[in-house]
Amino acid sequence: MRKLLVQAAGAFGAVLLACCGLGCGMDGPEGESANDPPRPVRLILQITVDGLRADLLSRYGDRFGDGGFRALMDRGTVYSNAHYQHANTETIVGHATLATGAFPSEHGMIGNVWFDREAGELVYNIEDPKYPLLPTRSEAVKGAQVDPAQRQARTEGRSPRALLASTFGDELLVHTAGRAKVFSVSGKDRSAVAMAGHGGKAFWYSTDSGDFVSSRYYYDAYPDWVRSWNAERRADAHSGGSWELSRNPSTYLLGARDDRPYETDLKGYRRVFPHPFSEVGNPLFHTLLLVSPVGDTLTAQFAKALIVAEGLGQDAAPDYLSVSFSSVDAVNHFFGPSSLENEEVVTRLDRTLADLLAFVDAHVGLDRTLIVLSADHGMPEMPEAMAEQGLQVGRLYPEDIIQRANEAAQRAFGVEGVSRFFFRPYLYLNDETIEEAGLLRGEVEKVVAESLTGMEGVAIAVARSELPTLADTPVVRRIRRNTHPSRSGDVYVVQEPYWFLYEKGPVAAMHGSPWRYDTAVPIVFVGSGIEPRTIHRLVHPADIAPTLSAFFGVKQPSSAEGMPLEEVLPDGSTARDDRESGSGGGS
Repeated sequence: MRKLLVQAAGAFGAVLLACCGLGCGMDGPEGESANDPPRPVRLILQITVDGLRADLLSRYGDRFGDGGFRALMDRGTVYSNAHYQHANTETIVGHATLATGAFPSEHGMIGNVWFDREAGELVYNIEDPKYPLLPTRSEAVKGAQVDPAQRQARTEGRSPRALLASTFGDELLVHTAGRAKVFSVSGKDRSAVAMAGHGGKAFWYSTDSGDFVSSRYYYDAYPDWVRSWNAERRADAHSGGSWELSRNPSTYLLGARDDRPYETDLKGYRRVFPHPFSEVGNPLFHTLLLVSPVGDTLTAQFAKALIVAEGLGQDAAPDYLSVSFSSVDAVNHFFGPSSLENEEVVTRLDRTLADLLAFVDAHVGLDRTLIVLSADHGMPEMPEAMAEQGLQVGRLYPEDIIQRANEAAQRAFGVEGVSRFFFRPYLYLNDETIEEAGLLRGEVEKVVAESLTGMEGVAIAVARSELPTLADTPVVRRIRRNTHPSRSGDVYVVQEPYWFLYEKGPVAAMHGSPWRYDTAVPIVFVGSGIEPRTIHRLVHPADIAPTLSAFFGVKQPSSAEGMPLEEVLPDGSTARDDRESGSGGGS
């Protein structure tokens, strides 16, 4: 077990000394000099960009304006070698790790979907029928669902009860005796719920209605300001519109990549600009807004309304706001991370981010705000794009895995139908079939894993029963960190680099592997007293929550295994790593 010993000098009030300066807030109010004592932090703003692979910031750096990504990169401590240390790099896994500082083996969010053995069915990670969705309209509106994970949900209820660890926000609430305010806003429900933790409040964009919604876990009824915001129907204002380029195509780095045959035409959304949103009433209308810069714009607008209505950053207790932008990931899934659409959505997000930071400066003060930027996972290139570079890659589907597993068991044991489900990356075996045949589960797992490992496109398949005894390679370590006793499957399947492993459908590019393109994300801390510099040593997103805890003198989240990043801690704070060898990072 890793032991984390953190000594933070001074009492809580003394630790709240770091503050942030960007743009007009950089030099402080008139009459203050750079040598004056820093002002206490009033707001912690954690920005997560879903699917923002780390290299995208450098790729588009010369196309950014002054107030968004560039401001953060130029004035913050940038960790250029940040990688997740778990194997299944999916949205809920990454967000839960950012929030808790723990690995999936401890926080329990091992995938967007897992098999509930008691219920006998696949379940969606934050689904909770006990806490139904709060309606925003008198008549229910139902859109088309293109997210395969969301399609597994049987109800609209949502809560964080399946998250098995406390978050930084939870511990901040405890530390301040409930005086801090903790909120989370996202384009996706699972992102918002994970970052809000158990004690905060979560809101997310509904692809059914275009409203920002929550569940009865958080509220009995919406606050007046939420009802008023949703009543404006801001998403519906884009009815009949389209996503168009903001500049001449010749000025884009990827201007020649607007029509690649392996991109997705999402039911008339087209592979080329402009991309028509259709109209209100089309079941895909509100989803298509999310697959464009509009989704991020709406998220930022809602976050700004929340800051004002809830009075964030207006008293002595530091408040916490997580804003997770989802449109980069949505665009990546249908067009890929090296598409013209990707360049446009990232550069447009830069403007949205600049506007949000200017708003925070006006209403809270950037000199009173600590900002953290990261992502929940990266993204691979489409296999067809890498094949054009000469790599021998292709696509694998669940039915391929299930057929291979069943054939292997048939040959070895004379038993048919040993596979029950495959929802990447886990294969779940059929308990009843194995028991009726009088077979040992471990033997079946081993035979199936060995057969899958020999399959074209599969790098390694690991039988759960053999995981403790396998050689301690980087990939095996990541699989161990992704293994939870009651939720993980019987065989973990890792595809070869750049191979696609997901279900057939509109999704053309899919993250979720332990390879570097999926684990690489930015980590940036911005605050006066935090030196502008770039750190090249290996760090992990699991380090963010422990760093925030050490910064504010707050108790570590319950299962945190990350390490505080000393470069961003206030003077007088230190962190010492007493983790047991081989139990944590470094791979």
